[in-house]
Amino acid sequence: MLDLVRLRVLAAVAAHGSVTAAAEALHYTQPTVSHHLARLEAATGAKLLQKVGRGIRLTPEGEVLARRAAEIIGRVDAADAELAALVGLRSGRVRVGAFSSALSVLVPPAAAELRRAHPGIELELTDVHPRVAAQQLRGGEIDLAIVFRYDDEQPDDGLRYSHLRDDPIHLLSRRTGETLTDHQDSAWIAGCVNCRRELLQHCADAGFTPRIAYTSDDIIVKQAFVAAGLGVTTTPGLALRSHLADGVRTTELPIVRRIHLACYGEPPDPPATTAFITALKRVTLQ
Repeated sequence: MLDLVRLRVLAAVAAHGSVTAAAEALHYTQPTVSHHLARLEAATGAKLLQKVGRGIRLTPEGEVLARRAAEIIGRVDAADAELAALVGLRSGRVRVGAFSSALSVLVPPAAAELRRAHPGIELELTDVHPRVAAQQLRGGEIDLAIVFRYDDEQPDDGLRYSHLRDDPIHLLSRRTGETLTDHQDSAWIAGCVNCRRELLQHCADAGFTPRIAYTSDDIIVKQAFVAAGLGVTTTPGLALRSHLADGVRTTELPIVRRIHLACYGEPPDPPATTAFITALKRVTLQ
């Protein structure tokens, strides 16, 4: 059976004339496009592309399939739009990818609000790091991502962002009123390599390199180490709303991470996605 995603990739190559241009139009990487094309050739048993100098062109078989692919995709997209208009919000599905503290604090009341307003909508949730969530959103694996960033720059990654709220960063130690530089000689508890990047940068801005003695992404584990006097760490305020261990003191730092909703493609979003966004913004402002 022909895969619709791979047919869409072939149609994009035919429309844009190259793998590079097709990857840019689809917001895929070039290896992803090449992978889908190779799998499509394997599924059909036909050679669909051939190299010409540094470029490629469709074979006669590729041209036939690309024309049919464009027709199929057009009909599927039209059917999807017509069905969404007919069904409205009586049914539907929205797939959301979000980081852990957003899932534990922001999403549950929004999910409850969505169920009350639109009980027919199915909600699927995935706990995922923002960088992975962005990849899944571009790949069509999820419909909406809740992500965070530590700067105001709009990434040029083909996604559409809207600011949801700011989340201040807190220093966790055994005393209140401290600063990062008060702990330049302390042991630190940090997250994985991907998650500790901001901590390292903030400490560098304060003039020192933290001595990372323990590694964990689990807020319960990190706070247990702090409570035991084994080190200090930083944690977003959102995470503190879901867990704060006895003996741990918090000090808000002049550092914030900005939480955004990320969508793919031009508006309007599908009705189910729009309904969840509305519910999320409503409960966030309460």
